[in-house]
Amino acid sequence: MDTLQARQDSVLRHPGYLNFAASRVFSSLSFQCVAIAMGWMIYDQTHSAFALALVGLCQFLPMVLLTFVVGHVADRFDRRRIGLACQLIQAVVSALLAVGCWQNWLAPAGILSAVTILGATVAFERPTMAALLPSIMPSSMLQRAIATSTSMMQTALIVGPSLGGLLYGIDPVAPFVVASVLFAIASINVISIRMEWTPAKREPVTLTSIFAGVSFIKSRPVMLGTISLDLFAVLLGGATALLPMFARDILHAGPWGLGLLRAAPAIGALGMSIVLARRPLTSKVGAKMLSAVAVFGVATVVFALSTNIALSIAALLVVGASDTVSVVVRSSLVQLLTPDEMRGRVNAVNSLFIGTSNQLGEFESGMLAGIMGPVAAGVIGGVGTIVVVLLWARLFPDLRKVKTLQG
Repeated sequence: MDTLQARQDSVLRHPGYLNFAASRVFSSLSFQCVAIAMGWMIYDQTHSAFALALVGLCQFLPMVLLTFVVGHVADRFDRRRIGLACQLIQAVVSALLAVGCWQNWLAPAGILSAVTILGATVAFERPTMAALLPSIMPSSMLQRAIATSTSMMQTALIVGPSLGGLLYGIDPVAPFVVASVLFAIASINVISIRMEWTPAKREPVTLTSIFAGVSFIKSRPVMLGTISLDLFAVLLGGATALLPMFARDILHAGPWGLGLLRAAPAIGALGMSIVLARRPLTSKVGAKMLSAVAVFGVATVVFALSTNIALSIAALLVVGASDTVSVVVRSSLVQLLTPDEMRGRVNAVNSLFIGTSNQLGEFESGMLAGIMGPVAAGVIGGVGTIVVVLLWARLFPDLRKVKTLQG
């Protein structure tokens, strides 16, 4: 009976969800292929931590500049068509990178320009696709849909870096060609999504409506605390930008080893997302999330101090698993507590927080590594994450009291 009920409730059987999931997975897989190739290429050309920092900055700046534009666009136009446009642009940029690499005229400036364009498209795509999900699924299935989507995305994050590293090792042109094709497949799926219902008529554009997403989050301390905790924790503890340095200079691994390091957090995240899908967080959600972020900080310190690739991979597995707890809590709160007519703006602000913690965190880590070295940068970031957890437990006391994902 339980198996039958599980099949009946399966999100994979819901019309439109498979196309939605396929679009997100193929897009993420493509981006990971491109990202690992660009990261290795620019470090190979420059041998500079500051160049790696600029990669993170070029992804982050478009997100900051476009946040409020993205929110209104996502709330006023067909979200499927926005996703289609983004993925087609990404396909074209990947193809141009392939040509530039093939013809040997792809310099650091060209790589950074491509990163900026991809950052702009991601700034539109991610919050738009996140806002699209509740229009596909009924609210009763939304939490399960988020968990399932998270596990699929983490699978893409596992395969993507490994595939990108493997393809780059065979031929530097290969990851860009494959990414271009996969972006095109993603675009076909996004335009094929079936909607559960037609969104309500949107409100006119005013100064108040532009900043409505910020006001909405600010008025809900639990949501603000959850989102900002993730921002500052990953801002300090993120070591993604330093992986090429650790792989090459400390662990003495090539592109294949870098691919494994990039995949490790996703493997840990996949495992945790499967656990959360089977055993949802139903009690003491806030306390468990704070504990998970603290574990994230400890694992970051272990990774920074490791000189053994096996230990480094193990630490990154824990990093990914602990971070997933925060991801599921944050995503569920944002989707379940936000009305559809505001989801674009709220998800745009949420995406800015995520982008800040990732891209700006990469810039901060790269700059600090350039001054103090990657090991010191990683240790300082991990310790800083633990300090943030302790501060947030006091600044947002209601966060510790959250019992369920409905806040």
